Amino acid sequence: MATVTAVSDDKATKTAAGLEEEEDDDEQGAEGEEQPGTAEGKKKKKKRNRKKKSATAGGAENGHAVGDATKGADAGTLYVPATGEIIKPAAEIRGLGSQGSSEFPLPKEQTYPPRKPINEIFKNGKYTPGEEVPHGTPRGGIKDSTRSSGAEAKMSEAMNEEMYQELRRAAEAHRQTRKYVQNFIKPGMTMIEICEELEATSRALVAEKGLEAGLAFPTGCSLNHCAAHYTPNPGDKTVLQYNDICKIDFGTHVNGRIIDCAFTVAFDPKYDQMLKAVKDATNTGIRVAGIDVPLNELGEAIQEVMESYEIELNGKVFPIKCIRNLNGHLIGQYRIHAGKTVPIVKGGETTRMEENEIYAIETFGTTGKGTVHDDNDCSHYMKNFDEQFVPLRLAKSKHLLNTITENFGTLAFCKRWLERAGAEKYLMSLKDLCEKGIVDPYPPLVDAKGCITAQYEHTILLRPTCKEVISRGSDY
Repeated sequence: MATVTAVSDDKATKTAAGLEEEEDDDEQGAEGEEQPGTAEGKKKKKKRNRKKKSATAGGAENGHAVGDATKGADAGTLYVPATGEIIKPAAEIRGLGSQGSSEFPLPKEQTYPPRKPINEIFKNGKYTPGEEVPHGTPRGGIKDSTRSSGAEAKMSEAMNEEMYQELRRAAEAHRQTRKYVQNFIKPGMTMIEICEELEATSRALVAEKGLEAGLAFPTGCSLNHCAAHYTPNPGDKTVLQYNDICKIDFGTHVNGRIIDCAFTVAFDPKYDQMLKAVKDATNTGIRVAGIDVPLNELGEAIQEVMESYEIELNGKVFPIKCIRNLNGHLIGQYRIHAGKTVPIVKGGETTRMEENEIYAIETFGTTGKGTVHDDNDCSHYMKNFDEQFVPLRLAKSKHLLNTITENFGTLAFCKRWLERAGAEKYLMSLKDLCEKGIVDPYPPLVDAKGCITAQYEHTILLRPTCKEVISRGSDY
């Protein structure tokens, strides 16, 4: 979830296309089936019916089927509870699966669709660490070769072991959720279907329990020129199209220890260069980061890499720019934006990174102007972390504030989640809380209409002995 700086007051209008999902004419012939009148054809048809029936059996959770692996008639096809259909994975039609590994397998202990909590897979409470790499060195500084072996550093890590395990549990839930998402997301699905299935999976894997564990913020699925902070509101009929470029940004937490991690989905290969540029820029920021490194050094390195790329679209070459008023950020306990910002262009804070800090390193590329502004129809909201007591006259506003405090605390939420928590006729009360500064709105952030934007993000932990890219996975 991005931090914004110097957002202008200009407004842009976002059009939501409500197109009907096309039927897949090839679904019936996926296996090269025999004629229905033959004995072999009847046998195969009966076998496929058994598989399809098993996909919907075995109970349900939040309206989604729960059970073991359920494959479709064609090898590699997947059952998606949110849509009730058997589809081919994105890897076969174009998407993340075709931009690296052809598959993103889940652990053999996990069910399909994934619903087994991570803490039931790692029963000893010891979770897999992320990628452990050396700290970056400040420009002109001397690398401290003794840091990773010092007794004091190791003692500090031992004292923070509980926090590390909470972060790793949240990260493993994120990894398994996104691997599942990368295999089922496809054009023709509505954004609500994508978000609700992702969130149901994430809630199950992190073993959601009030404010002790759950989702850290609403699922961002910003499309095309919209760079961040879009999630569908109730009734939104927007459908994912083949030509869309979609940023999937979601977070998990355990005891308020937040994993903030994002990737971009593009089915059309013409966007490959954009995705490559942004991924390279994010990895550059991660490589430079380290204890005592000034934040502005990350911004300079990120910009240099990002803007070394260009992309050809429809016969025209566009330079790829950083979105200069979107930033990475320090993450605190139950606080997604904890003060320090990580610029993605030259300049910015000279404040240094410190031991045991947690950062979201995220970069955004664009073919547009390189700045974003607020759009209409806000969906993201968050209670002001530093909120002082404000008297409320309206009983409905008081009731809504209680609902927000009990269900989300200081974590971000959206209108869909308010309704899931039982809120009714809440719009005027929500507006009242925003006007009084108790709740802050985070509207969609857009660049020039017609441009494309992309995002990649990881959460890193600056341990005393090394830098741990907690959210790193086999996918990115």
